Amino acid sequence: MRLFAWAGGGLFVLALARTAWLYAVELGRAGPFAGTGAVLVDLMLFTIFALHHSVFARDRIKRAVQRAVPERAIRSLYVWIASALLIVVCEAWQPVGGSIYAAPAPLSWLLAAAQLAGFALTALGVRAIDPLELAGIHPPRGDTDLAVGGAYRLVRHPLYLGWMLMVFGSAHLTGDRLLFAAVSSMYLVLAIPWEERSLEAAFGDAYRRYKDRVRWRVLPYVY
Repeated sequence: MRLFAWAGGGLFVLALARTAWLYAVELGRAGPFAGTGAVLVDLMLFTIFALHHSVFARDRIKRAVQRAVPERAIRSLYVWIASALLIVVCEAWQPVGGSIYAAPAPLSWLLAAAQLAGFALTALGVRAIDPLELAGIHPPRGDTDLAVGGAYRLVRHPLYLGWMLMVFGSAHLTGDRLLFAAVSSMYLVLAIPWEERSLEAAFGDAYRRYKDRVRWRVLPYVY
């Protein structure tokens, strides 16, 4: 079981690295527009990835998984499937082409600063909730360990805000980067209600009090 968890954590890191390479290198190539067919394929890939999250959130599926898989392995199983699907998205991505803008200095410096801020916010958010738990290696925290400090004082989902800053902050926004940023961010926003229901079920009044203190979900003063 421990080997299964650590192997899943390794696949999780590999999936993140592959996604970073896709965004930084492959999606930065501005070829001719490939047409709506490529856009539809990429949308389908992200939909499959997003459906995994939704399926696991269903109570009936949760009960079925709990009957078939030891409790301590459920998070690792989720990480295994999500990481594998993310790698499939990266490998099967169809180039869209096109270039939205290439920002000159000093605007490009400001965009780079936004991306760095997003990376820092993500790192602080992950640190607060334990990276090994996120990777499925450590078991989930108990109800006394709700993360409410640091980046979680700004918004309730700082990891999502950090992600949006990184993917929308490119100084060279190609059609591929725009599609990747828009669809992935939309998936995160749509997933928030399910995630918050799960957090309320896990932490009860502690999470409801946290929601009262931190009003904004992702974007301060907006949402």
